[in-house]
Amino acid sequence: MSTDNTGPAEREEHRRGPVVLRRGQIGHGTTDQRLLDMRGPSDWVHTDPWRVMRITSEFVEGFGQLAELPTAVSVFGSARTPVDHPEYTAGVQLGGALAKAGYAVITGGGPGAMEAVNRGASEAGGISVGLGIELPFEQRLNDWVDMGVNFRYFFARKTMFVKYAQAFVIMPGGFGTFDEMFEALTLVQTRKVTRFPVILYGVEYWQGLLDWLRRSVLDGGKIGEADIDLITVTDDIDDIVAQIVAAVPVTS
Repeated sequence: MSTDNTGPAEREEHRRGPVVLRRGQIGHGTTDQRLLDMRGPSDWVHTDPWRVMRITSEFVEGFGQLAELPTAVSVFGSARTPVDHPEYTAGVQLGGALAKAGYAVITGGGPGAMEAVNRGASEAGGISVGLGIELPFEQRLNDWVDMGVNFRYFFARKTMFVKYAQAFVIMPGGFGTFDEMFEALTLVQTRKVTRFPVILYGVEYWQGLLDWLRRSVLDGGKIGEADIDLITVTDDIDDIVAQIVAAVPVTS
């Protein structure tokens, strides 16, 4: 039998903003005291509540930088595409064609196919945007980015790709490209975004994926025929631009 006759209302309780702490969770000092006291370890900058502020700052910086972009197209593709590869040449042509049609071009800001698209847009006098990401093995923003924002968090970066673009073009790529492609398709399928063309460049590269989607995923009842129709595949740069213009004309 407990000998503690202290009622619930009488027990010690500390509040930190909306957070209530009792019993063993109560610490020493107050939040502003810890803020003003410069002594002690700096581990607090790596805690989850502090990360929330960093996440918020990434959204604020991204929104602030990109809010005044004209109608834009996000283009994804491999960072490993060599400069002398035909896919790099196609990326330059695509970036230039989109810029000449009046679109801002947004890429992941890295090398390879991303660099090619930024290069084409910049050389054509368009707005060339790069949204970089902190990675252990890459990468600086390529030299053809005229407006760049670097991110720590993939999800904040992906929000910017979708929020400030009205179409996606997917060039041949790897896991990161697949992630961005299926993110776009999911948002269109669930009607989180509307009037949002998703166009894959490179029939030979993507045909195996499309065959699998039809044979295994569609035939298995995991998606519907209308979901397959969300994807367009072509080798024609002019056709890509024409489809985007028809779906999302440039607005001033």
